[in-house]
Amino acid sequence: MPAPAHLDWLVNTGNTITTADGYNVELWELNHAGDAAVLSAWAKHFREHYCDDEMLPELAHGTGLSHGEFLTQMKFPDSAPGMGPGVRSGDFAEIIVADYIEYKLGYWCPRRLRYDFKWNRDESTKGCDVVGFKFQQDGAVSPQDELFVFESKAQLALNGQPQNRLQDAIDDSNKDKLREAMTLSALKQRFLERRDRASADKVERFQQETDRPFKRISGAAAVHDVTTFDPAHIAAVTTAGHFNAPNLKLIVVTGAAMMQLVHALYQRAVDEA
Repeated sequence: MPAPAHLDWLVNTGNTITTADGYNVELWELNHAGDAAVLSAWAKHFREHYCDDEMLPELAHGTGLSHGEFLTQMKFPDSAPGMGPGVRSGDFAEIIVADYIEYKLGYWCPRRLRYDFKWNRDESTKGCDVVGFKFQQDGAVSPQDELFVFESKAQLALNGQPQNRLQDAIDDSNKDKLREAMTLSALKQRFLERRDRASADKVERFQQETDRPFKRISGAAAVHDVTTFDPAHIAAVTTAGHFNAPNLKLIVVTGAAMMQLVHALYQRAVDEA
């Protein structure tokens, strides 16, 4: 599947920041623009994480709500002050990181099942943030198969002081060893509920490492507005004590007017539903 057009706006600057313990942190920029066609396709891509467009009419049927009203009231995190904007920024960060590992790094990243079954639209989904899979050969098991588990954190608006969100993501990534099994089990169950045995089998391949060894890669990402990005914070992060420190990838994504972009994407997703 070709990469969505908005991924052309996600650019590796070629610059890195070296942390105190010797890790190179890749710096990426999200240079979004006012291209209506690209934004419309991006909004659809974003909307379908929460609800397939094919299913939306059936879900809205009987509620007395239009498609847009259903998304606003039942699916999307709230835009009003409170928990909603924080969940919006967190979901956005996870989705752009998932786009990155799928379309920039070439992993299979089945992430939509993470958002479409929320019981509370203003809460983040539990479990590992982003999970990617890479296979050396379709239909075969290889110890070179890769499980990539990424944690993301965001600060998309300057409320107070810039925060070290990359350190928060590294610390949260260190918990993934405990969450990984439950995340894989939940993902496999969702595929089985959808009668997608082939995808369930792909997930199952990573459920018993002792018998079926594989490569585990961890990742931590911080997504910042340019006003909340502090290079000194990045240089100060530490990976000490991380269970998978030798296989830990670190990235930072920055962009201008990021929270405005997030709200605009949600609104376009509603207006064009």
